[in-house]
Amino acid sequence: MATTLTLTIHNFPPTVIPAHAEGLRAEVKAFITHQLEGVPPQTRAKTWTGFDAAFSKAFADRGWIGLTLPKEYGGAGLDAFSRFVVVEELLAAGAPVAAHWIGDRQSAPLILHYGTDAQRAFFLPQICRGELFFCIGMSEPNSGSDLASVRTRADRVEGGWKINGQKIWTTYAHQSHYMIALVRTSGTSEDRQKGLSQFLIDLSLPGVTINPITMGTGDSDFSEVFFDDVMLGEDALVGIEGNGWQQVNAELAFERSGPERIYSSLVLLDLWANMLGDDPDPADAARLGKFVARLAPLREMSVAITGLLAQGQSPLNEAALFKDLGTEVEQQIPAEIADAIAARPDKVADPDLLRTLAFLMQLNHVFSLRGGTREILRGMIARGLGLR
Repeated sequence: MATTLTLTIHNFPPTVIPAHAEGLRAEVKAFITHQLEGVPPQTRAKTWTGFDAAFSKAFADRGWIGLTLPKEYGGAGLDAFSRFVVVEELLAAGAPVAAHWIGDRQSAPLILHYGTDAQRAFFLPQICRGELFFCIGMSEPNSGSDLASVRTRADRVEGGWKINGQKIWTTYAHQSHYMIALVRTSGTSEDRQKGLSQFLIDLSLPGVTINPITMGTGDSDFSEVFFDDVMLGEDALVGIEGNGWQQVNAELAFERSGPERIYSSLVLLDLWANMLGDDPDPADAARLGKFVARLAPLREMSVAITGLLAQGQSPLNEAALFKDLGTEVEQQIPAEIADAIAARPDKVADPDLLRTLAFLMQLNHVFSLRGGTREILRGMIARGLGLR
């Protein structure tokens, strides 16, 4: 056990956000405050699942999408810490970032690193301008987050590739222009990580069918996507054929390590803290203090991983551990606030607080599913620690 704890601590070196990145915070905060004026908290509670193309376009016009991309592709040429500060302000306020979220967080870095010159020149400037939205095609029926077992297949044909199969739980596929999909180009699902490749798929092509999935909240954040003899050109392949598993794992470090894994219930926590006021019940004060005590070190873990990403590392296991711990707290916040309110029937709760709580109680079970289930993450952590 002592060896395990030592390894874990050293994997999260103390890291300070540099001054140039902190310098962005005030301007971004002022922009978001203006944009969200009058938006009710139950809408802001959607945070990074709130879709508003106009907001993303206005955000892009300020130069805040593609912060880490080179200027030659329309980016700002800044570092991962600058993006952390901007994203933290967006999430803390509950800004509707879903339209540009996947393209900015994952697709653009992937295309920059693995794409061809032509792919970079075509896709990256449009992402930075807030004009092109992406989704990622990973999960499949009967596979869930076990990405190595995907069955969707791309077969080589004259002039390109033909894709058949299905993806599910794809975030905002029905609102996106392109998908970067992990598919099998050789072997079978029994071959696991071997024979997987990534493709850029234009979702307007013939043979693509997208069905939004309506959740209990009434929202449709996810879709199922069917590919029926979809024809792709040679230039749709991203990176090297058969290298998809390694490329996806590099992408997942970005997906699992950001502050979005701890801030999904922050709008609710702010409302509840305001309701408690300056003289809270001791039990409520203790509960609030526990949340703050758990969120603060998690934020430090996220900043530490950002530092590793800025150094060019791919901290997969650290990101998996952070996401597992972070989503647990995100899920507990609405559940425990509901218990606290129920324990004090003599106090009248604010209607906005109750509506926000009701929304998150229908959604919080998803927090540990999106971006990799808890079971998958814990398997990765165990392997990273040499326990499997």
